[in-house]
Amino acid sequence: MLSRAAIRQANGLVQRRGFQTTRAQLSSPYHYPEGPRSNLPFNTKTRFFALRYWLFMAVGFGAPFGIATWHTYKPRS
Repeated sequence: MLSRAAIRQANGLVQRRGFQTTRAQLSSPYHYPEGPRSNLPFNTKTRFFALRYWLFMAVGFGAPFGIATWHTYKPRS
């Protein structure tokens, strides 16, 4: 069991360091850059991003309708 003095000393160490005011260490392997679009797995600034985005959305939205139409007009077996 820890003594009260050790607990008091451990609490004092945590309270002294201000994590909000500590500068981020970008050279650390455990810190990644922050900011807009830094957490996305694709680049939104490319030339054809809008075309690829809307094509992806159109395929996702239109696939159920296309499948339903195909099932309606296919011959019964």
